[in-house]
Amino acid sequence: MKPTPNPSPENAPLLAFGAHPDDIEFGCGGVIAVEARAGRPVHFAVCSRGEAASAGTPEKRAAESERAAEILGATLEFVELDGDARLEVRAAHATALAGLIRRVRPAIVLAPSLVENQHPDHFRLGQMVRDATRLARYGGVTELRSTPPHTVDRLLHYAVTPESEPPGVLPVLIDVSDPEIGNAWTAAMEAHSSQTDSRPYVELQLARARVHGLRAGVGHAIALFPNDPLLFDSLAPFVRASSAFP
Repeated sequence: MKPTPNPSPENAPLLAFGAHPDDIEFGCGGVIAVEARAGRPVHFAVCSRGEAASAGTPEKRAAESERAAEILGATLEFVELDGDARLEVRAAHATALAGLIRRVRPAIVLAPSLVENQHPDHFRLGQMVRDATRLARYGGVTELRSTPPHTVDRLLHYAVTPESEPPGVLPVLIDVSDPEIGNAWTAAMEAHSSQTDSRPYVELQLARARVHGLRAGVGHAIALFPNDPLLFDSLAPFVRASSAFP
């Protein structure tokens, strides 16, 4: 089977993967708010219910995820893999994630970065999502033959913590300075009260976004890290400076 044509990039879905119920919101929630408010369908695939967390039951954390996705304008599903703090890199998991990609048919996929100095579930999921984006376009994978192949336009990685930002990789900075975007992002992070009540996670993410924004001369920005070189038709997209400093 040949891959089916993708819809226009502006309207094609965005698929975001998280290892735990709050990863997407903390790591790139402002980007989700920007895209959803621009009319792009957004879907979350969360690969555990935070069973190993120090605070919050799996039931509570799942409910928090559902509320946060609603705030950001996304749909959500939980993917059963190995469970929190037990995730292993397996070909079967990558194939299952490829099946999800074929079902959602996104233009853009967001996944945790591949840096190992973070929660081990994060970089392992990032690796399997990277593998899954390739498997999704292969027509001969036996387990996937019930759905047509699909080619993702862009795979971008997000960093949940400063330590997980890939060293030596220039990021794509997404402007999230609009107050409406900032309010939605903050509310989505605060929806995970089982986590934010004990540690200043919201303050950390907003501070990181402020630093990235200052780099680019805007209020706040979120860094995303391309898995592959970005391709443009012309220099027209490069109309805003990426650095506010000489």
